Amino acid sequence: MQSGKMRKQGLSGKRHAGHAGGHHAGRVTTEREVRVGVFRQPAMQTPVLVLNASYEPINICGARRALVLVLKGVARTEEEQGAVLHAARMRVAMPSVIRLLEYRRIPHQTRALSRKNILLRDRNSCQYCSVILTAGELTLDHVIPRSRGGLSTWENLVACCHNCNRRKGNQMLHELTDMKLQREPRPFSLHTSRHIMRMIGSADAAWRKYLYFEAEPAA
Repeated sequence: MQSGKMRKQGLSGKRHAGHAGGHHAGRVTTEREVRVGVFRQPAMQTPVLVLNASYEPINICGARRALVLVLKGVARTEEEQGAVLHAARMRVAMPSVIRLLEYRRIPHQTRALSRKNILLRDRNSCQYCSVILTAGELTLDHVIPRSRGGLSTWENLVACCHNCNRRKGNQMLHELTDMKLQREPRPFSLHTSRHIMRMIGSADAAWRKYLYFEAEPAA
């Protein structure tokens, strides 16, 4: 019985002792979970496509962040994902696509080097064995180990599962006969970002009409 309650409250911002039943002002839940890619996850954690005021796709953020932008009046919901957020005094449809109300100039440069962006670039897949995992189940690996002079750069960091990380250890790839990179690691460019947005939104008609509304610039 307890596990059933926990499943229903799985999207609570915080769990409050002594409030197992009824509504609490600090508790937020949603009616269902949604499927994204190969993972089933709570609606608050699903990706939301962010459009500039011009309808140009510029980013992907989590549904929680998207809701904050909408409630602050910074953005408006263009498409809904189907789940509904319940709070103490309101019921809000969870967004799937939001649009900023003021145009933001987006510099055409690479993103900040971070664990989150490395995993996003590598599509949450181990770059040695190709297994797809959640962010919490992946590590970052230095292709050239730090103990051998490797730096923390876009070209030397890849997503890696724990098994492959242990097997590789501090060895160089040319010293191993059974491990190789699935693709060459590169900086997270605007082209990479657009490609990932299209990959994530490929199965969602609500995203597709924004991701393909303009032609790609000539190479």
